[in-house]
Amino acid sequence: MSKLGNLGARLHRGEISYDFVGKRKIWYGVSILITITAIVGLAVRGLNMGIEFQGGAVFTTPTKMSTSVAQAEEYANTASGHQAVVQKLGNGSLRIQIAGIDTGQSDKIKQELAKDLNLDPEKLAADLVGPSWGEQIANKAWEGLAIFMVLVVIYLAIAFEWRMAIAALVALIHDITITTGIYALVGFEVTPGTVIGLLTILGYSLYDTVVVFDSLKEQTKDITKQTRFTYSEIANRSINGTLVRSINTTVVALLPVAGLLFIGGGFLGAGTLNDISLSLFVGLAAGAYSSIFIATPLVADLKEREPAMRALTKRVLAKRAQAGADDDVAEARYGGDEADDDGAPAVVGPRHQPASRGRGRGRTSGKRR
Repeated sequence: MSKLGNLGARLHRGEISYDFVGKRKIWYGVSILITITAIVGLAVRGLNMGIEFQGGAVFTTPTKMSTSVAQAEEYANTASGHQAVVQKLGNGSLRIQIAGIDTGQSDKIKQELAKDLNLDPEKLAADLVGPSWGEQIANKAWEGLAIFMVLVVIYLAIAFEWRMAIAALVALIHDITITTGIYALVGFEVTPGTVIGLLTILGYSLYDTVVVFDSLKEQTKDITKQTRFTYSEIANRSINGTLVRSINTTVVALLPVAGLLFIGGGFLGAGTLNDISLSLFVGLAAGAYSSIFIATPLVADLKEREPAMRALTKRVLAKRAQAGADDDVAEARYGGDEADDDGAPAVVGPRHQPASRGRGRGRTSGKRR
């Protein structure tokens, strides 16, 4: 068995564990800090909306252009008076996007660009994009997101319970906020591909969360009938038991997405692949984090507020305190030198037999003379 497989088996059996739930205040603090940073980025810098949402023109050059991206960007900025976005595609052609221009401006810019690029204007393809199309995509995306959230809450409330539904909803909002905040801070362009990627990551994030919740639901059946573990401790065991599985799932999902992002988008210049894979890459990492550090600890927090769980915690702690007191008494009675490796007394029962009372006290054994 590999080291990772052996680690996963030991985590599943509870032989080793990391106290995720016990240190939940640290994770809450980290998440709040990241979320605030993302919100500030959205408020200050805003999202760099693509041409599909603002409207404008897209110019595409023939293949095997000798002009560099920087030169083409300079030509487009000078010709239009707007900030242009230039991408080099896999076939060697250039894709020049200029937002906020109308048809009349597009024709004039096309002539100037063709002159600067030493091209026949007829070979420079131009497409106009209206802002209404992008608005429709955005509105449909918001509607789909709202419907998805409602269905998720209903399903989790029925399949598990309402506290888990709330925790999963908080984790999903956390993932979306962080992903959009990173887009704002770094200045990545938001396109319809980005919207598709954002909607896709919700399923991945929810999958990891539901896996942990299912394990937690199974282990907390009849939890009040035992006094060995509190709810938070069982929640922590659920996280540790599914930790390696969550890591494997996330890594396997991130590898092809990273290939699309760094190879498809970076080397081949596939704009749509770049837009989708970037949001997927950030969202998958955020979803794996939230399922471990946010969703389950939040469920434990909510459950520990119940009177039944509070009573269970008191019984568990009282039993442990009594067991500790019994151990202290045994150690004081028998001494630590006769304890075994586990701390239990090596000799059970009286240490010495009492001296017999009666005749022969203090004498050696034998017949009376």
